[in-house]
Amino acid sequence: MKNLILNLHKTALMAVFLITTNLSAQDYSQVDQIVSTYPKFSKAEDLAEKINKDFTKEDEKARAIFYWIATNIKYDVKAYYSQRSDRPVAYSFRNQEEKIAKQRQFKLDFANNAIKSKKAVCQGYTALFDYLSELTGLESVTITGTAKTNVTQIGKLPGASDHAWNAVKINGKWHFVEPTWGSGVVDPVKRTFIPKFNDAYFFTPPEIFILNHFPDDKKWLLGEFTEQEFASYPLYFGEYIRDNYTILSPKSGIFTGKKYNTISFKIQNLNPEDQITYAFSRLKKVELPQVKHTGNLTEFDVFLPDNSNGYLTIYINGKGIAAYKIQR
Repeated sequence: MKNLILNLHKTALMAVFLITTNLSAQDYSQVDQIVSTYPKFSKAEDLAEKINKDFTKEDEKARAIFYWIATNIKYDVKAYYSQRSDRPVAYSFRNQEEKIAKQRQFKLDFANNAIKSKKAVCQGYTALFDYLSELTGLESVTITGTAKTNVTQIGKLPGASDHAWNAVKINGKWHFVEPTWGSGVVDPVKRTFIPKFNDAYFFTPPEIFILNHFPDDKKWLLGEFTEQEFASYPLYFGEYIRDNYTILSPKSGIFTGKKYNTISFKIQNLNPEDQITYAFSRLKKVELPQVKHTGNLTEFDVFLPDNSNGYLTIYINGKGIAAYKIQR
């Protein structure tokens, strides 16, 4: 999980940081181990009954739900690319009570379809998380908004709602969970789903979640963040969110004009044996920078040739961690 960079002179913020970090960093390996022995339930009620039997703490129930969904539900790539998941559903209602009842039924249908078919898009993942939370005595909500998933979004303000995730209340405090992205990644070229459990999307701190999520309703930022900040960020990949290092600089994801000859990178908590490489989208050549290690700080410069327009991707041990937009 990313380290949170906070102002240590602000005691109140530091107290919040310690509470959040302790909960986020808690070891849930025992919960995961127990849940990994569960069968592939086809009824949410049966799964909830098992969770209620095995766990009593709110955070452990939430973890059990998250882990089971993320390791048992595959992303429905076919449904996504056929846009069946994005088609609006028309329905009529006579009053507010009937409207709420029909909306609930739609969510239940998404949840039941997900657990029966073991496939879903984000609406199915979040609906199932909400339903299982309800059955296990937790309060959970589905949040809609913009997800930053493509380099073309660097520099762009949040647009039309294109994704959904959850927040769950644990001991009176809301925490983010991302069961869709926690389950794996989609290869956009092959249009296939690659199962890959990502622990970082469970109880993700708001300071990290904002890097690639912006809600339609700003109350679900759970912090003081703006659309402009979201737009300015680089594209951060799941590997970066998961691993325990932090890009201290650059903060901006856009470099415009000839004034930028080099970009200086500072990364905290990398291991000296980690290999850093980078590549420009137009040049299609992987480069090795000259790296300097000082304590837990790693520094290197990336030279920007005149024909480097496009995107710069930074890799750690062959895995992309962040991409930047270059306009020379």
